[in-house]
Amino acid sequence: MPVASVALKTVSLPEFGEPTLMPLIPRATHEARIEALLARGAKAGLDGFVVYGDREHAANVAYLCGYDPRFEETLLVIVPGRQAKLLVGNEGWGYAELCDGPYERILYQTFSLPAQPRDRSDTLPDILAASGLKPGHRIGAIGWKPFGAGDAGFGRTTLDLPSFIADTLRALAGDRGAVENAADLLINPANGLRAINEADQLAAFEFAATFSSQGLRNVLQGIEPGMTELQAARLMGINGLPQCCHPMLSAGRRAPYGLPSPRLDIIQRGDPITMAYGIQGSLNARAGFLVESAAELPEGISDYIGKLVAPYFSAAVDWYETIGIGVAGGALWKAVHQRIGDPFFGVSLNPGHLIHIDEWMHSPVFSGSAIELKSGMALQVDIIPATGSAYFTTNMEDGIALADEPLREEIAARYPEAWRRIEARQAFMGDVLGIRLKPEVLPFSNIPAFLPPFWLSRNTAMAVARH
Repeated sequence: MPVASVALKTVSLPEFGEPTLMPLIPRATHEARIEALLARGAKAGLDGFVVYGDREHAANVAYLCGYDPRFEETLLVIVPGRQAKLLVGNEGWGYAELCDGPYERILYQTFSLPAQPRDRSDTLPDILAASGLKPGHRIGAIGWKPFGAGDAGFGRTTLDLPSFIADTLRALAGDRGAVENAADLLINPANGLRAINEADQLAAFEFAATFSSQGLRNVLQGIEPGMTELQAARLMGINGLPQCCHPMLSAGRRAPYGLPSPRLDIIQRGDPITMAYGIQGSLNARAGFLVESAAELPEGISDYIGKLVAPYFSAAVDWYETIGIGVAGGALWKAVHQRIGDPFFGVSLNPGHLIHIDEWMHSPVFSGSAIELKSGMALQVDIIPATGSAYFTTNMEDGIALADEPLREEIAARYPEAWRRIEARQAFMGDVLGIRLKPEVLPFSNIPAFLPPFWLSRNTAMAVARH
């Protein structure tokens, strides 16, 4: 049942704490993931896989073998009955040893940066052939995105790999073989391998989300007029954990664009402001005005709460109270658009998506989606109004996981520190904010559903006003 009404409330945000233990993915899990991919490949008639990665698109390779390319490109070659081969350049060679994945390292210096030595590696065709790929094979190529009906004629044979790799693969397969885009086997939101996460992986995501959300919490508690954007962003306490996107913080005229990085611009009292911080496995975002009350808002938008923030928060509450195991993605889309489907709100992107090592893996949340949400999924509430007006926006992005009772028991037993944070967040959302979560919904944010529209009123946030 949709929430009746929401209102500003004085809120005491608990200290949920930060991790003292770091969950790691064991090598055995990576081995099992590779075997699972091979099993799916066999059903699809594929004879082997090549999985591409670079600094910007590391998630699929990292998921399968634990290696995330730092400066270079990489290629993971997987053929049944053979040990996986990981092709790396000069600078990846040592790091790939440290990552200790289930692969044999192969030096392929063309993946190195320009002007670095290229005197000690075989050619790409020879390496691929030695890895077990043969003429006549059907090869599954995995970059970072599949192509579908909406992609202007692109389809299963369209590859998002650099042409020197794609051309080599096609030449190797020959006329009797084929090279096909197999990214769906990993990232399809209904049945991709990466759509469902093990307890270790969910614990790693909670670890990441705790730090990224705490970073935004630090800004909300410490930002002051007269700071530069860079000074405000420094409050995030960015700690060196690998990021899934660039840090964002901007105020004033650049804020409505959302994506800018901080500059030395002075943040003025009354400015609109937005920020986001994402570590691999998480992203959190907030937006509002640097004021204490509606009296300080720009002229003409004194009804900012009633016109924009309250409907938005109501939509977010409906999202949280709708989501659960077995719920169709289309139900989440409908819950949001029933509240803020009017063009004024400017909601155009999917109101929620799967999150993984990459910030946006895929999304089961779209109009009419019959994709059922499952235990083990990690999702992000990601409802972004873009009014294009003086009302600016309001924004609250946080991550959650869905876990059935056995998975919850496993997380609680193996990661009790994380479980205590999760339970405390559930209690805050229910007891203080009035959001009724299903037991399988595990909030990962240290600012769980905490939406302060006026950033200088530190303890005032939106909450459900039930009667």
